[in-house]
Amino acid sequence: MMNFFNKITTKIIFLTVFLISTTGYSFINFEPVVPITGTGLISEAAAAQNELPSITDFADRIKNGNAKTIRGVFVEDNFALEVLQQPAGNPGFVSPADETATQFGLAAKNNITGLLAHNFAAGSYFFDLQLSDVVDIIYGDGSIQSYKITKIKRYQALSPRSASSDFLDLETNEKLSAASLFGLVYTGSHHLTLQTCIQEGNEDSWGRLFIIAEPI
Repeated sequence: MMNFFNKITTKIIFLTVFLISTTGYSFINFEPVVPITGTGLISEAAAAQNELPSITDFADRIKNGNAKTIRGVFVEDNFALEVLQQPAGNPGFVSPADETATQFGLAAKNNITGLLAHNFAAGSYFFDLQLSDVVDIIYGDGSIQSYKITKIKRYQALSPRSASSDFLDLETNEKLSAASLFGLVYTGSHHLTLQTCIQEGNEDSWGRLFIIAEPI
């Protein structure tokens, strides 16, 4: 019996190491990854918000007094989402909760505000965004930073379930590595990037949608 459990433990350790190596994660120094925002739970559209609060009421409801922490993201006539931060050491974490986005820790290290959401939950709202729309980021002290959408990019993930997949630009057909795509959307001068997955057929992680917005 002991040998049986030893074999099972060895397989679990091997599988854990394999998953870490194939997703590009390192517990010492994380490589650029593009999180998967369309898999893990039953695929279903996020419930429509019946009546959006005003941005003032929403900010009052979610603020916690911390001026450095992002607490919410708001688009008039579209959505009001609370924002969670990723757990330390887990750059692939994306909250599955409806009406919730997740701040991407690796982007924050580059002074980029990256917000992730699953396409079966709050990420479904991102598909309604258009160029020149204004996106408001709400901080814990109730302060608001506004951004205007300047770019909307779509990519096919050649390995949909891998955070280190290569990608194909659906506009130019250019092939990019995960590191190159990360550099395009999560580095440079300060901006906001919203990310979710694109579903194609039964594959809910077929591609990635990026909404890029510049500070106003």
